[in-house]
Amino acid sequence: MTRYAPDALLVAVVLTGVWLLVTVVRYVRADRGTRASMRQAVRVRWGWVRLARMAGLTVIDKTPSLLAQITAQKDGATPAPRVLTPKIKVKPDRFGVIVRARTLPQVGLEEYQKSARFLADAWRCTRVSVLPDGPGKVVIRGVRSDPLTTPTEHRPTGRPPGDLTRWELGVDEFAAQVCVSLANVPGVTVAGVPGAGKTSGVNKFVCDFAPSAAVQFATADGKVSRASEGDYADLVKRMFAFCGDDLDEANALFKRLVELRKRRSATIRDVLGVKNMWHVGPSPEWPLTVLIIDEAHTYFREYKGSDPATKRLAALTAENARLVEDLVKKGRSVGILVILISQKTTGDAIPTFIRDVCPIGLSFAQKTVEAAVAALGEDIRNWPDASPVTLQDPAYVGVAVMAMQGRPGYTRIRTPYVSDADAARVAEDTSHLTADPDLCLDALLRSTGRTATPAPSLTK
Repeated sequence: MTRYAPDALLVAVVLTGVWLLVTVVRYVRADRGTRASMRQAVRVRWGWVRLARMAGLTVIDKTPSLLAQITAQKDGATPAPRVLTPKIKVKPDRFGVIVRARTLPQVGLEEYQKSARFLADAWRCTRVSVLPDGPGKVVIRGVRSDPLTTPTEHRPTGRPPGDLTRWELGVDEFAAQVCVSLANVPGVTVAGVPGAGKTSGVNKFVCDFAPSAAVQFATADGKVSRASEGDYADLVKRMFAFCGDDLDEANALFKRLVELRKRRSATIRDVLGVKNMWHVGPSPEWPLTVLIIDEAHTYFREYKGSDPATKRLAALTAENARLVEDLVKKGRSVGILVILISQKTTGDAIPTFIRDVCPIGLSFAQKTVEAAVAALGEDIRNWPDASPVTLQDPAYVGVAVMAMQGRPGYTRIRTPYVSDADAARVAEDTSHLTADPDLCLDALLRSTGRTATPAPSLTK
């Protein structure tokens, strides 16, 4: 053994040196926030045993260890009880640390959650959350800086998304990625006061999905008369149809999409072999068709008056509501998604027979509790800390609230900002993928030997 000791010592020194070198390189290359988190992670590891004892996260084990049982003398003293401390693994990131810990008898998920505020103070964190991480494991998330007040930017890669059912919204208050599934979702509502981040959030959605030929976009923007005047000027090249605040043009677009919905419903079994498009997923031949209706109240408002012009406008908005209701209630299984954006999603802005069918609802900052209730449901009154009414500070521009499946209450999400230059770049690079879903259906029907009905025309 003594002959190999120098070699073993040399190997240990080399491995330690390599580990230190890698750690130093990672530290130097990291951004300022990650460096602070790396230092924080060292403090968490070194102080864990003492902190766990003070926080009541240890267990007294009176049973001697196997070694103590073997070495104990028959008439000797009884071995002292052992203090068991849960083992942890610490990983730093930009906002704080992620600690994965094991549970012990009498130290489970509930005990960790009760100690969360003590851990936050000891680790100098803004907040700490504790969630289950599998049998016998918990994950403790500690954020040093508040992700909700830290503006983030998103630079689209220009590559097609790997999963067309996954919509990455941003990060929650613990800097965890928040995603929602678009599979079998007929509609999404987005609410918030002007300048709160509604359109920016939708721009990110378009930029992320634009590189896929299996997704096509149409937009009705009630804020402008032409695309060049509004928020979608940089993205219109990636849209097969666009209309402004003209009610006749919007009515024609909605009719066109309802006809597409009817044609898809009539042919889906014969062409795709399923009755629900999401069983096989979107494709360039049968793309997910997304209709974005910005400032939706423009197209649905009730006009009151007895003169012919007012009666005509009232008839148009009533028909618009009926057409969009058709898309939301019947378009899910054939791959049509409607995103409705409005400052307030009260019944006078978006009819309740449309709004209440949309399973996903986001709300950016709101001025009144009534507007928050209209956007998120009555239950938001029971969660005042998460209410969008508390997001009126400029630091919260780009922060939305939504109810997440599998999570109690409501989740606050920081949505990243996409620059106009990046949006224009993505639209330009992917404009060749723009296709009319009606023409795609015609080509698909012809390839299967079926008769294709002519598609209605509507120019941008």
